[in-house]
Amino acid sequence: MPGLIGRKVGMTQVFEEDGTVMPVTVLALGPCPVVCVKSRQTDGYAAAQLAFDKVAARKLTRPERGHLAGRNIEPHRVLREFRADEPPEAGTVLDVTMFAPGDRVDVVGITKGRGFQGVRKRHGFHGGPETHGCKTHDQPGSIGMSAWPSHVFKGRRLPGQMGNVRQTTVNLRVVRTDPDRHLLLVRGAVPGGRNSLVLVRKTRRVPRKKG
Repeated sequence: MPGLIGRKVGMTQVFEEDGTVMPVTVLALGPCPVVCVKSRQTDGYAAAQLAFDKVAARKLTRPERGHLAGRNIEPHRVLREFRADEPPEAGTVLDVTMFAPGDRVDVVGITKGRGFQGVRKRHGFHGGPETHGCKTHDQPGSIGMSAWPSHVFKGRRLPGQMGNVRQTTVNLRVVRTDPDRHLLLVRGAVPGGRNSLVLVRKTRRVPRKKG
């Protein structure tokens, strides 16, 4: 079964039956019509393309409008593919009823962009001494080699762009669903800011067997 497309509403808290306070993230998901289905015979893999976020037709390009109109789907802003062994038929509308409290889901989002940051904020470096005339407080220190190999190895932690990357938070538990308002409450935090786009699918992580 594929997942759903939605937006992050924000965080709040709910109370369990024993009075325990639980932090949850509220996600507004769907409804997402299935635009087209891909099969292993014709495309080499099985997947379903979903649409989300209705918009006026004038806000889409002509190819986008034609792609949706040819399948009798109203104009939508977002199109995403979900791999599925048995994808639903084209035209099917998916919503939060596909999830139930207790299910485990993976949430994909784009993290908040922090701009260009130094090594202390980006990687948690300790930094140089703060007293005795030190002038290298925020500098990373020596990063290169000597005469050989006389270059900086790839992957070294250095200053640079922080955030604004695709990130997946796995194995989150579904706490509540609200089909009337298309809301899904999951325990914990998910990447992205308010109103950012998220993809939710049932988790691919296999739980470990105890014992």
